[in-house]
Amino acid sequence: MPPANLWLSRFAKFVVLFTLALIFVGSMVTTLGAGMSVPDWPTTFGYNMFAFPISRWTGPFFWEHVHRVVASLLGMLTVILTVWVWFADQRRWLRVLVITALLAVIIQGLMGGFRVTEDNRFLAIVHGCLAQAFLCQMVWIALALSPKWHPLAENGVSPGRLRSWKRWAWGLTAVIFIQLILGATMRHLDAGLAIPTFPLMPDGSLLPSVHTREIHLNFTHRVWAIVVTAVVIILAWKIFRPGGGRADRRIANPALWLLVLVGLQIYFGISVILLARAPIPTSLHVINGALILMISFTLAIRTTYFSSLLPASGASHAAHE
Repeated sequence: MPPANLWLSRFAKFVVLFTLALIFVGSMVTTLGAGMSVPDWPTTFGYNMFAFPISRWTGPFFWEHVHRVVASLLGMLTVILTVWVWFADQRRWLRVLVITALLAVIIQGLMGGFRVTEDNRFLAIVHGCLAQAFLCQMVWIALALSPKWHPLAENGVSPGRLRSWKRWAWGLTAVIFIQLILGATMRHLDAGLAIPTFPLMPDGSLLPSVHTREIHLNFTHRVWAIVVTAVVIILAWKIFRPGGGRADRRIANPALWLLVLVGLQIYFGISVILLARAPIPTSLHVINGALILMISFTLAIRTTYFSSLLPASGASHAAHE
């Protein structure tokens, strides 16, 4: 790979953080029901969005308008990143990736606009899920541009064990994304408090005795959270279990963070229920879910990259892991 461009790497990381900020603002818009508070698009009450008077940035208008402004700024940052990578990095696959990310942010912006003009909840769900996919694209770009994008040092980890980590990391990423889809669907269909108690149902039973679409969706989200937690624990155990070599810190550190963030996610999820979807705990639940996806995806990309550098003969070790 080419020598790291430190300023380009820092800019890519900044875009990742900016994307997380946008997801948080978008979560506040949904939680407060402010998505349709501004009825026109791309203007804001007839104004160019950047000329909308600050004195009118109040109530639900504040979050919806800030969401539009931050989204527009993210689009501009993505254009800058795309051009910068195109001229500063010769890796063809990375150039294709940034072009794909640019197309994704354009589609995301249009989808957000059509969600307003058509008042379509399905578009709102897809809009929320695409935001998470775009975050993964930005993380991948930032990882590829990082000075830490270099092979593993010799640490005794067998090829089979590394490939096992890769499989579980991709499996975890898929499981987390399914949970985020369930969460987005639940939020936009107003099913967040369909089951207003925890851990049992309102009648004290373990399983729902009342059957509606909203209750089934809410219950599935809770059950799938157990699946996510189980896969995180299994992956962490595989990475930290004794024998087979010590995991590189670029793998060990994300695994530790996953355990911490999943614990926080459970806490935030319970808080959402007990505090009746209070805006801050609810948005923290959303942004923490995005962080879990981001770190799982980081593990998947790193283990895939490190595995690709192994000699082909290492595949024979996989059967012993």
